[in-house]
Amino acid sequence: MPGHRTDPSDSGQQLLLTLGRLVDQALERIKLQQARAELAMALQRHMLPPGLPQLPGVHIAARYAPSRDGLDVGGDWYDAFLMMDGSLGLTIGDVQGHDVEAIAFMGQVRTSLRAIAEATSDPREVLSRTNDLLISMGFGLFATCCFLRFDPVSRDLTVSRAGHVPMVWATAGGRSGIALDRGGPPLGVLAGERYPVTHRRLTEAGVLVLLTDGVVEGPTYPMEAGLAEVARLVRAGFDADPDVLASAVIKVAEQTGHRDDAAVLVVRYDGPPEPG
Repeated sequence: MPGHRTDPSDSGQQLLLTLGRLVDQALERIKLQQARAELAMALQRHMLPPGLPQLPGVHIAARYAPSRDGLDVGGDWYDAFLMMDGSLGLTIGDVQGHDVEAIAFMGQVRTSLRAIAEATSDPREVLSRTNDLLISMGFGLFATCCFLRFDPVSRDLTVSRAGHVPMVWATAGGRSGIALDRGGPPLGVLAGERYPVTHRRLTEAGVLVLLTDGVVEGPTYPMEAGLAEVARLVRAGFDADPDVLASAVIKVAEQTGHRDDAAVLVVRYDGPPEPG
């Protein structure tokens, strides 16, 4: 009895159909991943302030770079706003994690901090009350943060830190440095924490740079080296346009090989008005 012979064209068609199904499945997975990434990025953008205030003699710029892991989003944020007493509130922070939960918690932190700052102009109170509120919500996450209050009339600057990276500064007179102010633990860790404050008075033109650790620290790149590089850039460009300086500082993250997201907030002060 003669054996059954398979038409080679049938095998070829089956192979093409199988390959077609695999390609369709791969395209669907790519589309789904793109949709998830776009949704996460849209959520991240809406969690950051749509604009930054500008005051006479004070210029502000910010930059954000997403994480290279997960959904390419994270919990870093920045904010700047006018307070009820006419002073300027400035904050930057970093929430634990790199996912949608971290973004949601970041939104709670930023919103809570800004609302509390409307009720009190004392950075110590702002961080302490925000800390207690976050603990009472029971998220189980924590956030580092730096909060500044600047009075453009008295030129007084008050700083309070919650486990966050120090800011970098430079002045028109040639002075510069890394502000190693005392600080407390991250927000959301210890209830009843009273955060220390540092008081300064800005007597000349200069620039302040607030940032997150994703800018200055990488897998094999120590934070000290990253801060030193930012300090070099700030010394060289203290009188540059804040947008230009912010773009230069955020690029330090490329040198560190960062996997974390990164944020930068630059504040340039033109100095006290000339006596009239």
